[in-house]
Amino acid sequence: MDNLAHSLVGAWMAEAGLKRTTPLATATLVIGANLPDVDGFVSFAGSDASLYWRRGWTHGVLALALWPFVLTGLMLLWDKHVRRRRSPDLPPARFGPLLVCAVLSVLSHPALDWLNTYGVRLLMPFDGTWFYGDTLFIIDPWVWLLAGAAVVMADARTRGSIAGWVVLGAASTALITLPDFVPWPAKVLWSVGVIAILWLRVRGTRMVSAQRVATVCGVGLVLYLGAILVGSQVAAPEALAWLRAQNLPVERTIAGPIPANPFVRDIIALAPDRYHFVSANFLEPEERRFRFSDASQPREPNPGPVIRAALAVPEIRGLSNWLRLPTYEVEETPVGWRVTIRDVRYSRMQGTGLGTTVVELDRNLRPVRTQP
Repeated sequence: MDNLAHSLVGAWMAEAGLKRTTPLATATLVIGANLPDVDGFVSFAGSDASLYWRRGWTHGVLALALWPFVLTGLMLLWDKHVRRRRSPDLPPARFGPLLVCAVLSVLSHPALDWLNTYGVRLLMPFDGTWFYGDTLFIIDPWVWLLAGAAVVMADARTRGSIAGWVVLGAASTALITLPDFVPWPAKVLWSVGVIAILWLRVRGTRMVSAQRVATVCGVGLVLYLGAILVGSQVAAPEALAWLRAQNLPVERTIAGPIPANPFVRDIIALAPDRYHFVSANFLEPEERRFRFSDASQPREPNPGPVIRAALAVPEIRGLSNWLRLPTYEVEETPVGWRVTIRDVRYSRMQGTGLGTTVVELDRNLRPVRTQP
């Protein structure tokens, strides 16, 4: 998930009551909710290095066991040498509640990451297996709204914080309302949600506390995540049955989310030699629920020597390790071969190069050039 979602979930936990357990609880919750993403610095080394290292060691079981203690120790050091040195009369932060906040916030990070189709390697460094929840799109506006309502209500007090939230609200509203691929009902619902948050901030504080809003929104968030998780689990076997009724030899199906619309699933079906793409709309009657959404693409479960040589190129080891649903296009050139590698989870989206690269090989299957 995006770091705004992680941060808002951490801040939501604070507003739900945890911030009252000890000084520095809110900072611990927000930092902990983002801490596994310290591996983001590898992005400066290039997109393939990012694919190779991201959501690995820092998101795995060993790091998840250590991060809460590291974070708690750093917060106690800050409390002792900075916070209470500046203001000696302040009450000290307490180890136990800080550790609880650190554990909850750190674990929230891989839980959210697991929910999307990108994947997370939860068993690192012992096992590099990718795990996928196939539930949330990488950016989900409803998580923003539900997690952010109480945070805005409680935090927008000073001119600086109000200005910051206004800028963030305007930017996120533009991100949701301007793109053509976001359905208009989602744009309307987002606008209603933003207006409701503004009302809560201006008038609602007289009638309801931020903690109560956080509790209600937290229940809503859990119900929302549970509903779309169940929706994906229901859509996949139903789509499998529908495709087999079309006399297609489909082996299995994967139901993934689409941006901003929890009522529709993007189904990827794996046949012996093809990928088929189906849209499942839960708002349609059962007889019209499924339709083909894209042209099918070739699938090669057992790649030949040219493709295997391309996948072995060191410059794309990250992509090779991350591929889940690959498709390959092999072209013969005057000097050898040109292999285009794509992952159909993302390569069908307009404006994204994620999961796509081109490798050029000579006649001896040695790499000549790699293009992201």
